[in-house]
Amino acid sequence: MSAQLIKRTCSSILLACIFCPLLTGCWDRLEIEERAVVLAIAVDVAIPNRGGEQMEVTHVEKSFPEPQGPDFQITAQIAVPGRIPLGPANEGGGGGTSPVWVVSASGHTLDDAMSVLQQQLADKLFLGHLRVIMVSEKVARTGLQNLNDYLRRNPEVRRLAWLGVAKGRAEKVLRAAPQLERVPALYLLGMFEQAVERGEYPNEFIGVFWSKRTSKGIDPILPLFKLNKEEGSIEVTGLAYFSGDKMVGNTNSLEIGFYMALTGRQRGGYTAFIPRYPGSREMVMISATHRKTTTKISLKNGKPQVQVQVLLEENIDENPNENSKIRKQKDLKELSQISASMTDEGTTRLIKKLQLAGSDILGFGEQFRAKMPDYWNRSIQTDEKWIEVFKTLTVDVDCKVSIRRVGMKAS
Repeated sequence: MSAQLIKRTCSSILLACIFCPLLTGCWDRLEIEERAVVLAIAVDVAIPNRGGEQMEVTHVEKSFPEPQGPDFQITAQIAVPGRIPLGPANEGGGGGTSPVWVVSASGHTLDDAMSVLQQQLADKLFLGHLRVIMVSEKVARTGLQNLNDYLRRNPEVRRLAWLGVAKGRAEKVLRAAPQLERVPALYLLGMFEQAVERGEYPNEFIGVFWSKRTSKGIDPILPLFKLNKEEGSIEVTGLAYFSGDKMVGNTNSLEIGFYMALTGRQRGGYTAFIPRYPGSREMVMISATHRKTTTKISLKNGKPQVQVQVLLEENIDENPNENSKIRKQKDLKELSQISASMTDEGTTRLIKKLQLAGSDILGFGEQFRAKMPDYWNRSIQTDEKWIEVFKTLTVDVDCKVSIRRVGMKAS
């Protein structure tokens, strides 16, 4: 055999070895029609003797010590093939054939409930398009350790999915039929994204929640939702704040703006009434447009202290008082001082509420851990110790307001 033939044969074998593995790329394919695409899930405490009862899928009943804590009910919103609108729809969410199928199952743990849910479906559950996870307030106050553990171990779950807390039963939020969107999960997703765009909620999806949960000097937050039964609408009513895995309290809607001011979220979005003069019953509507926050930490006699300076830019949206016009720069300065004083009171009240609950969602502990590592390693070390310190932490807030615009009509 000639040397040229040997060289050609070796080259052919080498090329075959290189390209043969590439021909097996579809060996484990799964057609989209064979998947049950989950768009959203709701997690509630299971109600005994109710639909979605447990099945002997992962265990034989009474054959092992049951896990401590309440049983879970999972409600999944599954896309129906061929019904998801690809463009503008002629009908709202309340009419026509539903593009999703809502189904429930119960189990001792989240994985157990998902296994029971899979037993009810012909196609394999797929969480790659899961966009919204809604948990009830009762589940959140019990603790989200099991939920977080299951979702973080599942490689299909995106870290950009949104996690929220619902007042009452979370499944009712998932079963709502909003008129502006045929797919309820996409409507909820739009609520998250549009609230961030308007500056009414921080851009904190489930990946940020997990990151804060594993940090030692900051606690996570989640948006708190409420279903309006009469109108069928869904609204954000505040923030749910946590200590570890457990929800320990919540704010109202306006306090979200105070939270965003204290944490330095630049884009404003909240409006509020302020008195025209100190002690006056005449009110003016203002809106925050931009924020700038500076946080300084220090030790005084060995005790930690925090100073927060908040700079707000605001506009006057409405002055309904015909006999009290805003004409001079002096009037704007007076309104700025009133607004700054009310913001100081609101932020201070929020901080005291968080200290009483033992939830440092403002991240003051992370400031000390990053900028004063010697103090942290010597006196704090753990998140439990930091919460004890946070409850008596001295926090001074100084707010300054600059009113930039009064609208087209200077009145």
